[in-house]
Amino acid sequence: MNSKKPNIEESRLNYRHLYYYWMVAKAGSLARAAEQLGLTPQTISAQLSQLEQAIGTALFDLQGRKLIPTEAGRTALRYADEIFLLGEQLWDSLKRAGGEPMLRLTVGITDVVPKLVAHHLLEPVLHLPERVRLICHEGKFENLLADLAIHKLDVILADRPVSPGMNLRLFSHPLGESELSFYATASLAERHGEDFPHSLDGAPFLLPARNAAVRASLDQWFESHGIRPRIIAEVEDSALLDTFGAAGLGVFPALTPLTAELARRYDAVRLGPIEPVRDQFFAISADRRIRHPGIEAILQAGQERLFLPA
Repeated sequence: MNSKKPNIEESRLNYRHLYYYWMVAKAGSLARAAEQLGLTPQTISAQLSQLEQAIGTALFDLQGRKLIPTEAGRTALRYADEIFLLGEQLWDSLKRAGGEPMLRLTVGITDVVPKLVAHHLLEPVLHLPERVRLICHEGKFENLLADLAIHKLDVILADRPVSPGMNLRLFSHPLGESELSFYATASLAERHGEDFPHSLDGAPFLLPARNAAVRASLDQWFESHGIRPRIIAEVEDSALLDTFGAAGLGVFPALTPLTAELARRYDAVRLGPIEPVRDQFFAISADRRIRHPGIEAILQAGQERLFLPA
């Protein structure tokens, strides 16, 4: 049995080296990370080499001109994300203890939630009496739930509640629901606006991807009205869906209460309602009882500014 005691200095993680690795992994290249850090690429490269030597494995593979994390690198990146997020939270807490308090709210937004909806829900947070630091992350529903479960997020904005089968101690708070309508540019509206909804048969459509909760209801609506949509694209990102629609690529669904904003931002014309289809939205938190003023503001915004009661 080896009785040699570990060298304390060798077993210690150098957090400066880890921070440089984290920045390079996020930036994708030494040059970009060096520019962000105000250092030379040679300095960062030397620090990364020392980190790899200390742990005994490579953290990057070079693919073309881009640095791609190895399996060990991906593990290090996951831990680094948590370490430096906690570091930011610690810094904020210490600053609050020694000066003017600041409220921090970290929000996960699923990629299928329309950006205009997210804006309406989050804007009241920035008008709270407290100083607020709002941090937003966009991602897949399941990934955001995992981050919420380990308290990397305070709340998630989603188009569906948490499934009981996920076995996560998370709570879904209904924000409300909204009527939907179809929209198009003026030229498309001239061709497919009259005799709605039958005029939509064979029209080009831009639809949410099938991971959106409302997609199944839209497909049923087409079938019940005998409409065969010519699907041009299925898009996960709601902002991209609106952008494609504004370019005249196809008819697209959106929330009816946003009609004026869609007209102003995208010159979109409302063709008609998609009855009885409605889109639902939820705020998902790790607490059954909401105590965070920012989350309370989101719930109130859902009830007062945009949605019908759920």
